[in-house]
Amino acid sequence: MQKKSRAKIQKTDSKKISQEEFEKKVIELASKDLTSEKIGEELRKKGIHPKEYDKKISKILKEKGKYVNPDIKNIENKLEKIKKHYEKNKQDKRSMREKDRIFSKLRRIKKFHKAI
Repeated sequence: MQKKSRAKIQKTDSKKISQEEFEKKVIELASKDLTSEKIGEELRKKGIHPKEYDKKISKILKEKGKYVNPDIKNIENKLEKIKKHYEKNKQDKRSMREKDRIFSKLRRIKKFHKAI
């Protein structure tokens, strides 16, 4: 069997940018409603490695007041999609159950993060 080769990511910036410029890029990407995980992926695609800098992405966002927990955000998005589906399809009992289950999951995770 042959192994599939992975496509290499082309780097646009090969030189290291300053800490201040790194923070500006993080804030810029956060304004596009990306979570800290997605911001890290986006920066790596551009050839900027977050581990080379002093602060974590989430810490930068917390200082600027733009941090949203990715777990909570992802579950909220999922709940919105299910609610929208259920509004169109009232007879779909499975989606009604799924809506209740996801809502419960969201409530539990919010309670957990407040306890931390």
